[in-house]
Amino acid sequence: MALPRRPSLLSLCLLLVFAAAANALHFYLDTNEKRCFIEELPTDTVVEGHYRALEWSEQEQKYVENSNLGILVEVDELETGHNVVKTRGPADGRFTFTSHDSGDHSICLSSNYGTSWFSSTHIRLHLDIVVGSTKPDTEHDRSHVSELSQKLRDLNMKLEDVRREQQYQREREAAFRDLSEETNARTVWYTVAQIGVLIATCVWQMRHLKRFFEDRKLH
Repeated sequence: MALPRRPSLLSLCLLLVFAAAANALHFYLDTNEKRCFIEELPTDTVVEGHYRALEWSEQEQKYVENSNLGILVEVDELETGHNVVKTRGPADGRFTFTSHDSGDHSICLSSNYGTSWFSSTHIRLHLDIVVGSTKPDTEHDRSHVSELSQKLRDLNMKLEDVRREQQYQREREAAFRDLSEETNARTVWYTVAQIGVLIATCVWQMRHLKRFFEDRKLH
């Protein structure tokens, strides 16, 4: 079975158009061939890429995984020429970088598969690029944390006020209870004293009446 036909220039252009919208595509590489893509990025933007390379197998007549296959990833800022990423990874790997300056960035992938000059290998490479949001605003995060800290301090102060109010109410209740017990005790003693005076008065009156009647009998 013959090798699959390589895509024409028109097909490749259409593929790149769809890739620009979806940021996911697959393409073909030969030995020592490099394929580059241009991505326009704003400043401080996180970009994550995931690639998966398959090698054409003559025996199986299909693209298969090869543990010896490796991929070289290079990312450069076109305007400054600054190299952002240069890493070698396995056939299935990821890369991440952050754009330092806004502008076009060149993302290049190639095979570091060691083969003979007289032989070549065909690789199908799947690439998925996710352009994330810009880096978090540190100052904004700090101000947000400071605001939360201030709210937490205010909440703690309110809790302390509630505790003090509860303690004051408990102290007032304890003082009122002591005063009530003391008043009740005085009331009891006052009642007992009144009863004692009443009994003494009755006894004195009984004796007085008894003497009065005795004196009347004698006369």
